[in-house]
Amino acid sequence: MSYFLSDIEKEKYLRDGFILRRDQFSDTELVNYRNSLEKTVLKAQSVAGSGKKYFLDNKKFIDIDFLTLQYEPQPNEKYLKVIEPAHSLNSELEELIFDERLTDPIKSILSTDSLSLWTDKLNLKRPMVGSGFGWHQDSPYWIHYNEDVDSLPNVYVCLDKADKENGCFRVIKGSHKKGCLPGTCDNSQLGGFYTDKNHFDLEDCIDIEANAGSLIFFNPHIVHGSSPNESTQERRAYIVTYQHKDKPSLKSGKVLNI
Repeated sequence: MSYFLSDIEKEKYLRDGFILRRDQFSDTELVNYRNSLEKTVLKAQSVAGSGKKYFLDNKKFIDIDFLTLQYEPQPNEKYLKVIEPAHSLNSELEELIFDERLTDPIKSILSTDSLSLWTDKLNLKRPMVGSGFGWHQDSPYWIHYNEDVDSLPNVYVCLDKADKENGCFRVIKGSHKKGCLPGTCDNSQLGGFYTDKNHFDLEDCIDIEANAGSLIFFNPHIVHGSSPNESTQERRAYIVTYQHKDKPSLKSGKVLNI
């Protein structure tokens, strides 16, 4: 069975900058993937003490070789927020990276038969403590490391049911057509990574509410973010970014062809 995009889906991706495929994984698969995620979190916590700790805008980060751990802001700094690249801590995640439900649509987007991995990360929003992600694009960051930033499509795997209450993924529909947009200028250390709100229209915001097991494919230029998790439910996600074959990954520099 193949999972390539239909012509309608391709048109929607080009027009809107994203597409949603609902309920792609079974309950049993999701239990296994959540277990893999939590194993990865435990491994990250076990190696964190050996890394280099630093703070940006009072937010804690730890670098261990090419692995980066990002934590929730105070007073919840003991909670991990982002692990990248996640598969470097747990090879079980490669099962998802190679899954055709992820890779076939990406091959359709890039018009190619072969891929390699650019990066992968776990985004965690623990109940009642998970903070949001401000409006941003991926491309302005990646453009410093990749000459072909237009060809870095993402797929967001919903590992839990996501809605507005627990901080679902949201996008500015059509914003990818503007390319790399200016960052904010607020004198903060991370401000430049957040998109200047004068360059997109919040009326084009779409909250993508979806069941666990759904997949969101999105353009590297689309403005996206999310609100805090104000619920008692988990909101965990695994995001994989692909590129054309034989190209090195973002952080490790290794080539993982798919």
